[in-house]
Amino acid sequence: MNQEPGAALRSALEREFQGRLSGPGDPAYDADRRIWNASVDRSPALIAFCTGVADVVAAVRHGRESGLPLAVRSGGHSFPGHSVCDGGLVVDLSAMKGVRVDPRTRTARVQAGVLLGELDRETQQFGLAVPSGIVTHTGVTGLTLGGGIGWLMRRYGLTVDQLLSADLVTADGRFLTADAEREPELFWGLRGAGANFGVVTEFEFRLNPVGPQVLAGPVLWPMDDAPGVLRFYRDWIETVPDDLTTIVTMRKAPPLAAIPEALHGRPVVSVGCCWAGDPEEGGPVLAPLRGYGTPLLDLCTLRPFTGLQAMFDPSFPHGWWYHFRACNIDRLTDEVIDITTAHTARIGSPLSLLAVFQRGGAVARTGEDETAFGGRATGHTFNINGTCRDEEGFAAERDWVRGLWTALAPYHAGTYVNFLMDEGQGRIAQAYGPAKLDRLRALKRAYDPDNVFRLNQNILPAEAA
Repeated sequence: MNQEPGAALRSALEREFQGRLSGPGDPAYDADRRIWNASVDRSPALIAFCTGVADVVAAVRHGRESGLPLAVRSGGHSFPGHSVCDGGLVVDLSAMKGVRVDPRTRTARVQAGVLLGELDRETQQFGLAVPSGIVTHTGVTGLTLGGGIGWLMRRYGLTVDQLLSADLVTADGRFLTADAEREPELFWGLRGAGANFGVVTEFEFRLNPVGPQVLAGPVLWPMDDAPGVLRFYRDWIETVPDDLTTIVTMRKAPPLAAIPEALHGRPVVSVGCCWAGDPEEGGPVLAPLRGYGTPLLDLCTLRPFTGLQAMFDPSFPHGWWYHFRACNIDRLTDEVIDITTAHTARIGSPLSLLAVFQRGGAVARTGEDETAFGGRATGHTFNINGTCRDEEGFAAERDWVRGLWTALAPYHAGTYVNFLMDEGQGRIAQAYGPAKLDRLRALKRAYDPDNVFRLNQNILPAEAA
């Protein structure tokens, strides 16, 4: 009798796999298949929880031979849910948690299952950090392979700009190390489109002095003041030093302990700040922002860097329903500000928000062609988030997200690949541009010609028809 594909794959893997295997009918299966974005509900044939490189090699080899779809999961934070699949194999890296910090050389070796908060915990013991994202339960692997924007990027660059080497398992089961000297073209592609070329098992990062205390936090104004706040902000950031990175947020004030109860649910515009240099030098730089108009609340203070990194965690927990659209925009012109303020005034869910990341600084100083990451010269990244606790009201929030994104379309200047949903090859092309896309396709033909690793923002081996 022929076995079901998942059963056959399980039988093959059990002979050499050391980690846990989970499939339909196993007690933990329903919990095992869940990912961060609960609007994605998929049922893989098998989930393979890898304990090390040998497990990854076995899972990739048997998964490829099975012909089933193959997904790779570390933190499970993929916006469109690429870290899980229907009827295929999930190669789960979450048990690979090793972090080794060398404070003397200011480097860290980081395994593929590590989350951002876990990495920060180890590096901050030495007053060091890898620039990364803004939610601590994001996986290091997915964030890095797409670029990595966050609070430290204007001073030190993107996460990929700290990458010194990466170990990975390719589609044909080979174990490679890619760096500036070994597999240099692959190393270029990993830094911005890396999920397409293999399963990264370990990174080596450069570390940077940060904290443990930083001058950081948001300043909040009423949403009605947003047109003026954003115009002031646009002009003010023209001359701020690279030590400062800011994120504008527009939403209903969340019910957090740091926010007075009277403000909970009130529409607000905020400018979150991270001054990564000497706090005494940051005070005068931030003074004009903190003195603009009549803020509702000023939470910018000296705080642990790990606390800043966790600031957005309550807004993005596991198990909520999320829908995103993103775009890069060169400058906050009056027209962009008017569109943005008009649409954010219509936010319905108390959980939805717009986040606008300030770029520039060290991000822009790295040459556009040095990594696969695209759009270094852009001024801002817009991340429009429609969020609900469950399916109720989700369609309306999704429509709001798409409405704002569409209204901003005349001003789009590319996009950030980590913020894409399943939006098609045209959007992937916008993330990289034609020259990089051609170079990435050549890499894909060299390392994954059969497109085994296709559950990602997929680089096709050949040009799409």
